[in-house]
Amino acid sequence: MFITINRISLLAFFLLLTGCVATQKDIDYTAYRQSKPRSILVLPPLNNSPDIRATYSFLSTVTKPLAEAGYYVFPVALVDQTFRENGLLNPGEMHQVPLDKLREIFGADATLYITVTQYGSSYLILSSEVRVTANAKLVDNRNGQLLWQGMATATDEGNNNGGGLVGALLSALIKQVISNVGDPGHVVARKTSNRLLKASPNGLLYGPRSPLYEVN
Repeated sequence: MFITINRISLLAFFLLLTGCVATQKDIDYTAYRQSKPRSILVLPPLNNSPDIRATYSFLSTVTKPLAEAGYYVFPVALVDQTFRENGLLNPGEMHQVPLDKLREIFGADATLYITVTQYGSSYLILSSEVRVTANAKLVDNRNGQLLWQGMATATDEGNNNGGGLVGALLSALIKQVISNVGDPGHVVARKTSNRLLKASPNGLLYGPRSPLYEVN
């Protein structure tokens, strides 16, 4: 019975592992390639973290990776201001605007919806960590079709163990002070944004402004 249980567990593990790999490799880009979006409208991210800075901190990081991937990105500050001038004051309301209305106002080919699920520092007894996690989906404004979706996370990758117990306590204390004074999450948000939105395998395709557009 002991051997049988172990064999079953091992088989289940390999099936699970195979399933995870297949899920990553089986992204269907058919609709994305047919859509050929040239411009992307990024809405201010929804914030499901307890840190109120998450939305606009993360929003300020999205233009660079998208532009480097070869897309025209509508200026995020002007987009946010346009919503506010029309009475939509928070990301939840902005995300509810119909796609045809977004296309009418901005003329964008596609809209990027982002949700930040983790942002900022978490403290343990002898350590602290800054983590930012976000997911996104790209939707065609012309027909509402989902073109791509993904998730990424990053941390400050700090090491609190180099100085033993005293060093770990001191490092955690310093991080806490810095977090209270500034926003260490913003640096990590840039890492997360780059991992999430750069053109890569299983990520966004290269846009028409990139020399790698439609190479493969």
